[in-house]
Amino acid sequence: MFKQYKWQEVVTAYAFLLMALLLAVLFIVLPIGKAINYSFTDYYLLKPHERQFIGLDNYQRIFTDDLFRKTFLNTVKFVVFVVPIQLTMALVLALIVNRKVKGVGFFRTAYFSPAVLSLVVISILWTVLLNPNSGLINEVLTALGLSPQPFLTSSSQAMYTIVMISAWSGCGYQMMIFLAGLSNIDSSQYEAAELDGCGSLRKFRYITLPGLKPITMFLVITTTIQAFKLIVQPMVMTGGGPDYATMTILQYIYEYGYRHRNIGYASAITVVFTVFLIVVSVLIKKLFREEKA
Repeated sequence: MFKQYKWQEVVTAYAFLLMALLLAVLFIVLPIGKAINYSFTDYYLLKPHERQFIGLDNYQRIFTDDLFRKTFLNTVKFVVFVVPIQLTMALVLALIVNRKVKGVGFFRTAYFSPAVLSLVVISILWTVLLNPNSGLINEVLTALGLSPQPFLTSSSQAMYTIVMISAWSGCGYQMMIFLAGLSNIDSSQYEAAELDGCGSLRKFRYITLPGLKPITMFLVITTTIQAFKLIVQPMVMTGGGPDYATMTILQYIYEYGYRHRNIGYASAITVVFTVFLIVVSVLIKKLFREEKA
């Protein structure tokens, strides 16, 4: 039986929901509808009244666009590398600061602090540190007798450099989530394992990892989706170069939409990328449900 609500309660409930629904329509539903509409046109930003319907031409162009293919692969490459590295770093840090020792709160704050800093500030800071001529990192390498590295100015090193910087700057948030998961594992399991003569590695494998499995799957989903939205670091640190080695899909959309003013083609790329993200999200959630079952 459904509970019968008074009309005053229904009106009050919808009144509270009204602002959220209005914002969702203005900033989610309407932009998606506009993007889909523009993707079928030759909409040029400086001549908005001259746009014409061109059907699937923009979508056909996407699948013959070599630069789109390169930026898409760059984005996938970033996700494939940064997700396992960032989560591994977060788990290791969580295990380190989970100990009940004096002063551990300082290290928790220190490890978490990069996650609350602006990505622009972090990108500028690391750009200075990694300068191939006068950067501190190369100065240290030289002092140790090692060869200076080009880092962000090398097409073969730039993306991996951004991967490591992104993993470092974001692992503090995942560390806090892992800490919450570690605190929920029953300590009696570790005590029983010690009585059975289990070492640290066996306790980690058979108690810690299974206990963190739901949280790990949650972090895999959220970190993967967040990683696909990479744009700030390459824009600030490399501008998408060298030789488009670090340009991502979102930056490519920005370049075509605002630099080249080609809103129609940029909208088509946005629609294709959105569909791709939906498919990835559904697949990850499906894997999560199967794992849970």
